[in-house]
Amino acid sequence: MSDSTVRLGRRRLLQASAAAAALALPMHALTAAKSPGAIQPGKPDLSRYSSRARAIVERALVIDMLAPLRLDMREDVYALPLTDQQVADFRLSGIDVFHNSWGLTGPDARERVAEYLAGWHGLLARRSDLFTLVGQAADLDRAKRDGKIAVISGVQNAEHFRSKEDVKFFHGLGLRCAQLTYNSQTVIGSGSTEREDGGLSDYGVAIVAEMEKVGMLVDVSHCGERTTLDAIELAKGPIAITHSNCRALNDHPRLKSDEAIRKLAAKGGVMGITGVRMFVGAKEPTTLDSMVDHIDHVARLVGIEHVGIGSDADLYGYDAMPADQLKALKASYKASYGFRERIDIEGFDRPTKIFELTDALIRRGYSDGDIEAVLGGNFRRLLGQVWR
Repeated sequence: MSDSTVRLGRRRLLQASAAAAALALPMHALTAAKSPGAIQPGKPDLSRYSSRARAIVERALVIDMLAPLRLDMREDVYALPLTDQQVADFRLSGIDVFHNSWGLTGPDARERVAEYLAGWHGLLARRSDLFTLVGQAADLDRAKRDGKIAVISGVQNAEHFRSKEDVKFFHGLGLRCAQLTYNSQTVIGSGSTEREDGGLSDYGVAIVAEMEKVGMLVDVSHCGERTTLDAIELAKGPIAITHSNCRALNDHPRLKSDEAIRKLAAKGGVMGITGVRMFVGAKEPTTLDSMVDHIDHVARLVGIEHVGIGSDADLYGYDAMPADQLKALKASYKASYGFRERIDIEGFDRPTKIFELTDALIRRGYSDGDIEAVLGGNFRRLLGQVWR
């Protein structure tokens, strides 16, 4: 997700912080995505998927570890009511847990993240018939039993941590996962598209320690190589790459080296594979099977227990965005991102994408147990270890 320029005064920050679970304040952020008007009506047809795939998805706790609830650039995105079609798509998607995480950067990041949490938690409160906010690992299982969609609040940066004390402050507001950096250099470390990567700063090391202390998941998806390796090595316990792919299959700056994947797994961490086209493959054809190649690579390299899903899109994908929003999104990244005409890959660009992926994993020869681990079991284990 990209950045915005909203600024809050001290009084408004305090108001947002105090009401984080109940308010819906406007957020002026580029939150890459889709307008409800662009959603195609109609009930998803699950009969096209194998009975085995449908049974696996129904049985599994499906966790998408990077899944914005709405990709939409409008300022009042989380104040807008859900359409009947959106509600139906959420219920039939097969995804039990959405990690609703955004990239919020800049000198006013602390205020903006407080506002962001207030706004999205307000939406969850208004639609408590559909969603439940996650505070601890047991909430994931409870939501599955209750037929609700669990939502993990995350931020794809850590510039809102102005001091170590802010980690506990934002944990108290419901934040359960934070990336150490987005794509650029911060006081914590280096992003993946920064010209030089100096690794974690002393302050970054302190932030990692504080996140582990309060039980907040450390995410290094957008971090540069040295910063990624530093975080893995200096953390006492497991951390996550919630949404990235394998550089061994696609030499892109946002992807992870085999060295990083091995070290992540050695600490018990999990890597989520994304379906973003330029992260899946460097050239066409880039298909759903190409995405499964990345799952295969991690499984062969470090074991099936260290790979999951972090789609990095909402239920409808980036290409469903209005043309002006999509253009603005692409313009907000460096040329090294390598955008092509399409961002999504066919089959992983619809509300039923988890069923598509499950059938692809079945065709690849994975067992039911291994598929369930990839769809969410591995991230459930990790979150149970980290959140306390």
